[in-house]
Amino acid sequence: MTGFSIETISLNSPPPAEPESRLHNWPVVYTLDDGHEIYVGETLSAIKRLRQHRDSETKNHLHAVRVVLHERFNKSAALDLESFLIRLFAGDGKYRLLNRNHGIVDADYHDRAVRRGDFEEIFSTLRDQGLFERSIPEIEQSDLFKLSPFKTLTPEQALAVEDVLRSLGATWDAGPGVPRSIVVEGDPGTGKTIVAVYLMKLLQDLATVTDEEMAEDIDPDGRFAEFFTPSFRANVSTGDVGLVVPQQSLRESIRRVFGQTKQLSPDMVVDPFAVGAGDKHYSVLIVDEVHRLNHRANQPSARQNTRFREINERLFGADAPDLTQLDWIIAKSDTQVLLVDPEQSVRPADLPRSVLDEVISRSGAVGHHHTLASQLRLRAGDGYIPHVRALLQGRATAPAEVGEYEFLMFSDVSAMHRRIKELDAVHGLARLAAGFAWPWASKEDKSAYDIHLDGCSLRWNSKDTDWVNAPKSLHEVGSIHTLQGYDLNYAGVIIGPDLRYDEESGEVKFDRSNYFDKRGKQNNPSRGIVYSDEDIREYVLNIYRVLMTRGIRGTFVYVCDPALRRYFSRFIPDAEGIPAPADLTCNEAVGTEYHALHNDSHQRRN
Repeated sequence: MTGFSIETISLNSPPPAEPESRLHNWPVVYTLDDGHEIYVGETLSAIKRLRQHRDSETKNHLHAVRVVLHERFNKSAALDLESFLIRLFAGDGKYRLLNRNHGIVDADYHDRAVRRGDFEEIFSTLRDQGLFERSIPEIEQSDLFKLSPFKTLTPEQALAVEDVLRSLGATWDAGPGVPRSIVVEGDPGTGKTIVAVYLMKLLQDLATVTDEEMAEDIDPDGRFAEFFTPSFRANVSTGDVGLVVPQQSLRESIRRVFGQTKQLSPDMVVDPFAVGAGDKHYSVLIVDEVHRLNHRANQPSARQNTRFREINERLFGADAPDLTQLDWIIAKSDTQVLLVDPEQSVRPADLPRSVLDEVISRSGAVGHHHTLASQLRLRAGDGYIPHVRALLQGRATAPAEVGEYEFLMFSDVSAMHRRIKELDAVHGLARLAAGFAWPWASKEDKSAYDIHLDGCSLRWNSKDTDWVNAPKSLHEVGSIHTLQGYDLNYAGVIIGPDLRYDEESGEVKFDRSNYFDKRGKQNNPSRGIVYSDEDIREYVLNIYRVLMTRGIRGTFVYVCDPALRRYFSRFIPDAEGIPAPADLTCNEAVGTEYHALHNDSHQRRN
């Protein structure tokens, strides 16, 4: 395609001086790099802007300049391309991105679809010049991209960020005794983690922005430009800002992203024990997945039980049974931003629903409760999650309208696994998942298999962290503890015998004898709590609701209990015409067919 060109110049050399040059008066996008760090910008006058960068202490080491000129660009198209390239550089990981985050928001404009078609050719040219290492599909599958602080916010997410910033301003102006917990509540797929990561970067940018950068780099029309002021900077820079992530796997993934991003560092991402035991007091703590914080319950190890008691004694003078990790966070920070979905609690050790309801109510009473309502992860529309909820509760009345979303029921787990392998070869990130309805024999015996269904033998996840990207993950089955907080393209969910259906009563019931998460059904003697089957059932239903909302493009379901399978089949289309692998065991089929498909797909994508 013609219409664009990329001019390569040096920041240390005088740029073209011809007054008719489009470098003087035309909307352009440019990159500055030194081989290790990169900055992406847009301007109406490249000559003027590059002179400013040459004289800047923060940019003058970025000597290599590439200016993207397009004969049909307007200001909106330039801003859109700038946003597009920033997201891809952040996800590629070759360079450390130096941009600040002051308002990458999705915005439409005339001929956007046409200009967007040019963007991929511009990317390919820059990749040919060595600025990118990976293709766009490969970048978009990476955690660096999915968890990037440079994600384009939807209008609803951007409004939530604005509301949180205004709530922060209100807490700074408030006197003592005013609740300082700000709550963002939303269902799976509404973007809570995106908002949390975006806020971390934005707050760090607000705290460290210089007067020179406010004058030169901050677009006054940007979504969050109103907060880039000396007074806001003075408030947000009074102390440390941290991001608390209770789940180990998700925490490690976000740490890797922060290591690639200017103004952020991996040690800003902490677990609740590090907050409680550390000496640092925070100005702001952002807490993702608040529902996964713990109350006083049996911890994974004796050492953590001891630490829980020691932290309570250190912070509050005594170990009281009603103290929780949320109390630690409130004690160790001036203000808290809490991202929560009460229906994603999956173990009795998670914060009780009463605690979550109280903090939500308290924040709402002072105007600090904000909601994310639009479902964005899944291409199934807003009706899918309520349908899954009703289905699992035994209250479904009709199939859901899911458009082109692949929501299918399998009667053979080998056929489902084969379909997952085929889709992974084409789209990537297609995985099997299951409830904890089988013992984890392979944890101790690496040659053992855990799940045996329809002649197919499978193992649980062999990694606790970053399992979805591990080489063996396509051969294995992920549990809730490896998948909560992650996106997949396709999820094949095995609903185990821990759930069964009573056809007389029309109820979905929990079978404790087939539930093997020991800490998922433990009583709490220290607090005198005994969990009934009905109590544990709610956690198990939450687990399956989370697993059935991981797949962006599709969700496949296999049900063990025959009666539950008959009930589900009334509301989920049957996956007809998908043959099971022939003449091979399930695991041999994984090894042979996957590699052939993967190699072919890899060649096509590149």
